[in-house]
Amino acid sequence: MTISLITACFNRSKTIERTIQSVLSQNYSNIEYIIIDGGSTDGSIDIIKCYAGKIAHFRSAPDNNMYEAINKGIRLATGDVVGLLHSDDVFYATDVLTKVADAFKRHNVDIVYGDGIFVDKEESQKTIRNWISGEYNRQKIKRGWLPLHPTVYAKKSVLEQCGLYNESYKIASDSDMLIKMLFINHFKVHYLCEYIVKMRMGGVSTSFKSQLSKWKEDFLIFRFHKLNPYIALGGKILSKVPQFFR
Repeated sequence: MTISLITACFNRSKTIERTIQSVLSQNYSNIEYIIIDGGSTDGSIDIIKCYAGKIAHFRSAPDNNMYEAINKGIRLATGDVVGLLHSDDVFYATDVLTKVADAFKRHNVDIVYGDGIFVDKEESQKTIRNWISGEYNRQKIKRGWLPLHPTVYAKKSVLEQCGLYNESYKIASDSDMLIKMLFINHFKVHYLCEYIVKMRMGGVSTSFKSQLSKWKEDFLIFRFHKLNPYIALGGKILSKVPQFFR
């Protein structure tokens, strides 16, 4: 099983090398690594090129947002399964992709997701949020439940059925895609009770200002998919509170 792993990057010279090394340290060998850069000007491209021999596809050109970059990666992906690792983030352990691949084979499913943690921007060993996704239940999505996006791995056929990320959303298109994957369609889903990713606070979606923008888009997305946006968004926001105390 080939896992196509996509990293979208823009001016992440301080973190991109750590992300790349995290991928290269995985003990799962059948990885198609794809990096899509948005035309960085801070030296990120030079860092990425140092690992050219270990990267299956690298493209650098201006884009409108992260989702356009991810879509470029999806179009290039030829693997059986597609996942994301953002340019601020690293895998939790060296055997994450081995466990993901095993879950697909063992449970014969279309989608696998797990848990993740958010760590301090400067002190990567300091956990700020502990995101335990819990078991999948389609009805929970009506109350705003969605797994942490970078922990979700889907067969390429799932993406072919759901389509690409909606680039009209600037910060919450992942919510739209997850609802299509986990609610609108009826795929076979497995919860892998393992930490998948360490996400660095201060990234695109972790600042308070970004959260406000994301909630506005989430409201529109829930309403578009005919989910009660007041119940779903309220439930989603409240579900985050325990993550700071686990």
